[in-house]
Amino acid sequence: MIAFTIEPGIPRDARIAAAWLYWEAFGGKLGRVMGPDKRARRFFAMTFDARFALSALAPDGTLLGIAGFKTHEGSMTGGSFAEMAAIYGAFGAGWRAACLSLLEREVLRDVLLMDGICVAPAARGQGVGSALLDAVIAEAAARGLPAVRLDVIDDNPRARALYERKGFRATHENRLGLLRHVFGFTSATAMLRDVGEGAP
Repeated sequence: MIAFTIEPGIPRDARIAAAWLYWEAFGGKLGRVMGPDKRARRFFAMTFDARFALSALAPDGTLLGIAGFKTHEGSMTGGSFAEMAAIYGAFGAGWRAACLSLLEREVLRDVLLMDGICVAPAARGQGVGSALLDAVIAEAAARGLPAVRLDVIDDNPRARALYERKGFRATHENRLGLLRHVFGFTSATAMLRDVGEGAP
């Protein structure tokens, strides 16, 4: 097992690495909207809000993983239209923003919503993802939020198995219909965990 710690935020000198990790994990889903790769990574490195993120760091400071979350106060991912236009141009930002709005999930005031979790390839299978998920649950408890919600896409059974081991239960399935041709997956299952169901 590798040594690591979970820290709040994203270190300033790790923002580019965080963007690479995020895009490696979610580029398959977002590539047709947020690509090309270089622009997507620039956009995320510029717009990540570290107040809504947790990082897994090796003793030498190497970024091993990140987990983002969303509350009614903000989220790790997002960015303004002006920031998107700075990367993609006004027209490119317009249609991208419209497409991304179709994936938006309602944020309830009493629920912490997962906003992505990803682990560096070399660190997978070492407990990093599990520790980040535990930290997200603990973050919800620290904020006085009684539940954590996440969505897992249909082609990621490994992630779903982890979530189920951590006490998440499926609540409903959202099917994309024709949007599957845009985002590359057919459906996503919403899962919920009550923070009071035991320590992570």
